[in-house]
Amino acid sequence: MPHGGGPCFFMDPPPSAPQLWDRLAAYLRGIDAGLGQRPRAVLVISAHWEAARPTVNTATQPPLLFDYYGFPEHTYRLSYPAAGSPELAARVRELLGNAGIESDGDGERGLDHGVFVPFLLVYPEADVPIVQLSLQAGLDPQAHLALGRALAPLRDEGVLIVGSGMSYHNLREFFSEGDAAMQAAERFDAALSAVVEDTSPTQRDAQLAAWKQMPDALAAHPRAEHLLPLMVAAGAAGTDPGRRVYHDHLFGKALSAFQFG
Repeated sequence: MPHGGGPCFFMDPPPSAPQLWDRLAAYLRGIDAGLGQRPRAVLVISAHWEAARPTVNTATQPPLLFDYYGFPEHTYRLSYPAAGSPELAARVRELLGNAGIESDGDGERGLDHGVFVPFLLVYPEADVPIVQLSLQAGLDPQAHLALGRALAPLRDEGVLIVGSGMSYHNLREFFSEGDAAMQAAERFDAALSAVVEDTSPTQRDAQLAAWKQMPDALAAHPRAEHLLPLMVAAGAAGTDPGRRVYHDHLFGKALSAFQFG
């Protein structure tokens, strides 16, 4: 799930692109209806939390972490009072432990903007409990696919597993108008979409683990943190196929979202 840039949906777009975030916002607002059934809770893996071991937010009422800088003052007064779920947090740690993955709990950290900003659109009433799980330091794609595999049983327990990142995340080039950056983003997006939609889950996961071999991979992701939430979602998908459910261009850079099952 692309979460945009900072609090992008809650500030004025640039005059040169007045509808810049409209299509992404519409996609996020439509997620709930597209599921067919509302989940009892959501587990979110956000690109904006890394820890030495996978760490689960265990708070009953998690605060917000305004981890963006230089934006309008009102964006630091956003509110999203979604409940946490210590029960789900404990279940996450149980499943990870069953798979031999050591984890930690954190009852103090707030939900970062990779969670509360998009979910202000997904569930604006904040009426679905949310638990956040960190990425693991080292950013190993195989480790994050394994996280997803361990968490797969949650899907049959009414939990929606969401990877919140961006399919393109090169901030140095994001605002560039150069053809080279746009073409690189297009090539990577096409390759990533083909991998996610591969009908063989084994081949899909193998290609995701080797993502740096995709065309222009490091031009799209100089660092892997915004791609790894997708790995967790893919790992949890099991044999369910993936499909691209959103595609757009922001500042000329291709951007996509994917859904499994």
